[in-house]
Amino acid sequence: MPLTPEEPQIHESAQGPRATPAAGRPAPTPRPVPGPRTAASPRPGRPGPGPARPAPPAARQQTAGAKPTPRPENRSGDTGNEPQIQLIPAPLDGALDAAEEAVDLLLESGRAPGDILVLTTGEQHPWATHELSFGEASYWAQHDARDDVFFADASALDRAAARPVVVVAVNGGDDAATARALRAALTRADALLIVCGEPKRINAALGTAL
Repeated sequence: MPLTPEEPQIHESAQGPRATPAAGRPAPTPRPVPGPRTAASPRPGRPGPGPARPAPPAARQQTAGAKPTPRPENRSGDTGNEPQIQLIPAPLDGALDAAEEAVDLLLESGRAPGDILVLTTGEQHPWATHELSFGEASYWAQHDARDDVFFADASALDRAAARPVVVVAVNGGDDAATARALRAALTRADALLIVCGEPKRINAALGTAL
């Protein structure tokens, strides 16, 4: 059964973090970058030589009085060992912003940064592009350290280990590539898979992936 787009609220249990709707939000803010941190203590820029990382934006405020929606549909429908799947509607060029907002809310709710893996199906996240400029060994060492949110291209998922939460930004790529990315993401998400993008396209890809 296709996923029905909900108010984009993130639920890992009956109560959980809430994402503000992707549509109609203010102009995108500078994208957050990972690093050892909590939601209240952002990571400083990279020490030593090399380009400095931009500081992450201030934490977004949740909408006052927002009404809770039902728990996200569990597409596995069996033992509960499969991750829950939640769709956050967003246009193609807003999928990455929606994914970042989801990450912000997960961190604000108490999720450890190292619990979260963010994947892109199109253009890479600027953090990944920046870190790869220092070499793949350094980039993947940060993945293996598991002390922060890690951003990767979906095509590199064969090198990524499972994490409790996987967030996929469907920000490009064809339908076949999106289905492959979602299939791989399902194998990497232990508890929750959040997919940000165009609902019609995601439902079609999820049907292929499951």
